[in-house]
Amino acid sequence: MTRIFGSPGRYVQGEGVIDSIEEYLPMDGSQAALLLDEQIVDLVAEPLRAGLDAAGFRIESIAVDEVPTNGVIEALVDEIDAADVVVGAGGGRTLDITKAVAARLEAPLVTVPTIASTDAPTSSLSVIYTESGDFEALQFHGVNPDLVLVDTGLIARAPTRLFRSGIADALATWFEADAAYRAHGKNVFEGRSTRTAHAIAREAYETIDEHGVDAVRAVEQDAVTPSVEAVVEANTLMSGLGFESGGLAAAHAIHDGLTHLEVHGATHGEKVNVGTITQLVLEGRSRDELHGFIELSIELGLPVTLAGIGLADADAATLQRAAEAACEPTETIHNEPFEVTPTAVADALLTADHIGRTLKDG
Repeated sequence: MTRIFGSPGRYVQGEGVIDSIEEYLPMDGSQAALLLDEQIVDLVAEPLRAGLDAAGFRIESIAVDEVPTNGVIEALVDEIDAADVVVGAGGGRTLDITKAVAARLEAPLVTVPTIASTDAPTSSLSVIYTESGDFEALQFHGVNPDLVLVDTGLIARAPTRLFRSGIADALATWFEADAAYRAHGKNVFEGRSTRTAHAIAREAYETIDEHGVDAVRAVEQDAVTPSVEAVVEANTLMSGLGFESGGLAAAHAIHDGLTHLEVHGATHGEKVNVGTITQLVLEGRSRDELHGFIELSIELGLPVTLAGIGLADADAATLQRAAEAACEPTETIHNEPFEVTPTAVADALLTADHIGRTLKDG
């Protein structure tokens, strides 16, 4: 199988870079569509409009406050009709909508994440949900963003819980990319991982292991430090390249299964963290590796039990439903280097929860 590596055209990170977006735009044109997360319009609208205006673009601004569904995306495509560049600013869901809109308009794309809660900003795909909020599918667009602009000042002032969520997503990257690499599985581009992607995924984990706790403490004070810069890069660039070019495996598939239960109050990363612990159990990782990951998660303030994502009362039948969804034929759990069954996943969920509770309470 061919090895494939994909990446955004340009990645720019630093405190205050949003104030000079015009310096980094790699495209020309006259019409820009600006999709803004409704919750952060007051923070980003003025500098982004000023920068796009300075670059010679007329701007159509649209506030977005919806879950990424095909209906929402189609409505925005109809409203915009045409654009020389589509710029999206906000969290993962806004960026997923933006990527899908740009792909359908066949327009260049700029993502401006205002939180480091997922690795969505650099990727070429969108997570699509049903109208009721359940995971539906990964929608592949075939191209990565032309520019990813990451203002660490904005990210440090965002809720710490979302920063932690991004850390959880990035921690999963190494274990999933490594599983896919060992299994000779497919990555997002329908090819095998390169050594480069595998190494980047590993670096994401090592960066968080070294800097994660200090970065969380800094973000709790709305501060930007070298550790914050390091972890923002791990959450966004390393994790984005690592998951997409390295491949996904059990952790995200288990996340997808859990979305079919009543866990809508938990963030993406929080559910993924439970999925990562479950993956480690499923793979039979050593006690030192499993316990070490759980202890790091506790220190970072991440959930390590089913109760931590709102499933304190989940029984075996409920977990079996999630496990069956996680094992659908199209799911990434089949990138594990062994056959995976719903029964094995349900057992791993119960075991992971028990070990998590033991270490958290002990």
